[in-house]
Amino acid sequence: MIETIREMGLVPFFANSTPGFSIEERTFPEFWFTSEELGPWDWKIEAVRAGDIAYGKFFKGKSCFATKEAYIRLMEERRGQEKFIPKGVDAEVLAAVRKAGSMTSRELRKVFGLKKSAMDAILTRLEMGTWLIIGDFERQYRGADLHYSGWQLASYCPPETFFNLEKNEEKPKETFGFTSFAGFSDLD
Repeated sequence: MIETIREMGLVPFFANSTPGFSIEERTFPEFWFTSEELGPWDWKIEAVRAGDIAYGKFFKGKSCFATKEAYIRLMEERRGQEKFIPKGVDAEVLAAVRKAGSMTSRELRKVFGLKKSAMDAILTRLEMGTWLIIGDFERQYRGADLHYSGWQLASYCPPETFFNLEKNEEKPKETFGFTSFAGFSDLD
């Protein structure tokens, strides 16, 4: 999966309007989340921990992977658009995560006193705007036998922190077959 992400630059987790352009479609069905094999649901942890792959809901509000280079290009496209600039409680959540370095949605819900659905919506908007990504996962062990069934708790962080981006970092040279994400309608 990591090799596919690095090769493609930007890969949605789930099938979408572009055939063959997802981790789901590139995974053999027997590895897609059975009782014996957790497949990409668990492999995404190692992809994020590789350190050069962003993960979050930045593909039409759906989960996606991107290499550092592809993600920087996406940041350049998104952050200049008014609809992606954080306002109100979104800006407050972003400020809290920046101050802490990273926070789980559980921690954020506690700090802001919001229900899961409200915080999920805020986090999705911040991910779509390229202000936050998922920086790590914690496996959740449940039940009397503490079994792991693929559930994880995500920790959110700014991409600048995750990728150690410097203000003067050089722009990526690779274009992934296109010079801009503008016009790639499935991204927004």
